[in-house]
Amino acid sequence: MDLVEVLPQLHMFRFRIGQAYLWRDGADLTLIDAGDIDAAPAIENAIRGLGLDPAGINRIVVTHGHRDHYGAAQELADRYGADILAHGLDAPVIRGEAPVPDPVLLDWERPLYEHGLTVPVAPPTRVDHELADGDELPFGGGARIVHSPGHTHGSIGIHLPCHDVLFTGDCVAGVGQVMLGVINIDRAQALASFRRLAALAPSTACFGHGDPLSADATAILRAAADRDSAAG
Repeated sequence: MDLVEVLPQLHMFRFRIGQAYLWRDGADLTLIDAGDIDAAPAIENAIRGLGLDPAGINRIVVTHGHRDHYGAAQELADRYGADILAHGLDAPVIRGEAPVPDPVLLDWERPLYEHGLTVPVAPPTRVDHELADGDELPFGGGARIVHSPGHTHGSIGIHLPCHDVLFTGDCVAGVGQVMLGVINIDRAQALASFRRLAALAPSTACFGHGDPLSADATAILRAAADRDSAAG
């Protein structure tokens, strides 16, 4: 796992597949996603390497119900007393009460989908708080939940207006170029969500896959959303 500083109070954990983020408000720590089922030790060691105590993890916000994003959430939450939060539409999937919806794959997405299946299956994971569009969470000066369906039914973005930071989950990807995320259950809905996220005009954009944007983020996001929407 690689540890990447995005901002002084924001770090990215880059795993073999996908990534997660750590936001810190002093000793109060928030994880945005939690990697796969094997990620907990690496996350803990990285936090300690920053001179922080993993016991400061108070909440884990899951952007959507895929195994590479919530796999280690319950292990970390149980160890440190953190709450796990996810959108109400994806909470049954995360809890193991409902199957993961099948995506509608483009031909070129099939190898990516098969590669993603190599991530170990995540166990049923509790969700302590079900989120909805517009909810505000107590970190980053007030983090706002942006329902961004299309990748999954309950995909969310997380917007920190006080810091001009946006976490897009897998609705947007930054691998090679900024683009609509792949392996969606509803591509048209995902494109609409992409446009909504881009309209938030962040200075820093953090994706579920790919390098964060910290320069010209607003212009790049809007141009990519327009391009992908025109392509359909």
